This record gives sequence, C-alpha cells and structure tokens, in this order.
Amino acid sequence: QVQLVESGGGLVQAGGSLRLSCAASGRTFSSRYMGWFRQAPGKYRAFVGGITSNGGTTYYADSVKGRFTISRDNAKNTVYLQMNSLKPEDTAVYYCAAGRTGRYYPTPTPSDYDSWGQGTQVTVSS
Repeated sequence: QVQLVESGGGLVQAGGSLRLSCAASGRTFSSRYMGWFRQAPGKYRAFVGGITSNGGTTYYADSVKGRFTISRDNAKNTVYLQMNSLKPEDTAVYYCAAGRTGRYYPTPTPSDYDSWGQGTQVTVSS
C-alpha cells in the first residue's frame, strides 16, 4: 500500500480556483492509477476523476469535465487536482486514492482503490 496525504483545500468564492495536492509515500506510487473522490454531507463518496500510472490518460466525472484537471509527477510522488470555475455544489471533502495493483485504469468504484488519504475540505461560497 501507499500512504497518502492531501493538502490545498480551503474556502473560495464561486468562480475561483484551488489546487489540491496528494503526496504519496511508498515504492509503488508510480505503478498505480490514482483517483480523486469527494463526499458532501449526507451523500455518498463520488468519483471526481482519475489518472493512469504514467499520466497519459485522465478521466473525469461529467460534473467536473472542463473545469477540473488531474495531473501527476511521479518523480515527486504527487498527484494534483486543479479546480477552476468552482461552484457551491463542489463543496465537499476531497480524497485521493491509489488504485489496486494489477489493475490499470481508474474506475469510479471506491472498492477498486486500496489506499486513501484523510481528505481535505473544499468549501465554495456563493
């Protein structure tokens, strides 16, 4: 497994931007696909997007497509979530997750990930 720590959350006005980081420790980071999820109060944890192990392909939920961008730097063991044009409905705790070894493409299913960060709060005010 890898250990994951998110940072970069905070309070921002609608239309603003934030960049979340997820720092990983462990030797297998560069071989793992990574995902970002979010969970708003009273709601299930929802897939935001994911990125393949080499960063070559990204996937996004329809709700964030065109506004959010996922990238990774395997030399720094870090994955990023750039969030632009934020909306109040983006308010949630954001989690990064590492995909299970032996699989190759990010999926929207939380059980396909075996390591999770502690989460970082993003609040978008109207």
